[in-house]
Amino acid sequence: MRKRRQAGPEIRLKTEAEIDIMRRSGKITALALDKIGKAIRPGITTAELNIIAENAIRGLGALPAFLGYHQYPATTCISINDEVVHGIPGGRIVREGDLVSVDMGAILEGWYSDSAWTFPVGPATAAQQRLMEAGIDGLAAGIAAAMPGNRLRDIANAVQQVAESRGYSVVRDLCGHGIGRRMHEDPQVPNYVGAVGENLILRAGMTLAIEPMINAGRAEVTNQPDGWLFTTDDGSLSVHFEHTVVIRAEGAEILTKLR
Repeated sequence: MRKRRQAGPEIRLKTEAEIDIMRRSGKITALALDKIGKAIRPGITTAELNIIAENAIRGLGALPAFLGYHQYPATTCISINDEVVHGIPGGRIVREGDLVSVDMGAILEGWYSDSAWTFPVGPATAAQQRLMEAGIDGLAAGIAAAMPGNRLRDIANAVQQVAESRGYSVVRDLCGHGIGRRMHEDPQVPNYVGAVGENLILRAGMTLAIEPMINAGRAEVTNQPDGWLFTTDDGSLSVHFEHTVVIRAEGAEILTKLR
């Protein structure tokens, strides 16, 4: 889950003890997301997937981070095909050939984690596979750029270069974020060069949710009437990949990795 742009970065570096809790929170999110990925199949509803995620998170001793956040009604955001982010789970049936993006998080001992992944339903087409690879590679490039002494623009540039070099566009109206005791902390983490705040210098101990949202077509998106769901303006496919990371002296450590 991402936030919209606000002013005034107030960044608190995390201690080793705090990072350890976030790592355990991140593992729970990773396990729950993996469980959903394995459950996605034609005929299942997004509400059923949401239940799987909530049961997994609670069963591992954590709380769903999204449920009730600004009155959000579910544990997961499940967005399909041209839906970019924040699809509310319900009776919608997942169908063969869909691309399903799942975004979720956990709270453990008061500390948040946040992650997202896009899954094909059945064998991916060549076009879907290329788009997903751009999202995965863009995320990896952004994480690799999260080094002490670099700036936020280095993360943004890394993501943007991957996407645009392959003929895709980066969503500009949405961004990643800091994370810790709150779901959304400063700084905001853009995925394109030229965003407000991109000159911020990265420091060890910062915890970030890096989350490229990449469209097969144009970058423009629209917030739908429910106030949550964003869709691509041109109806093109969109993918969403996200990890929570902590910046270390030697580079970023992924806190939401499965193993």
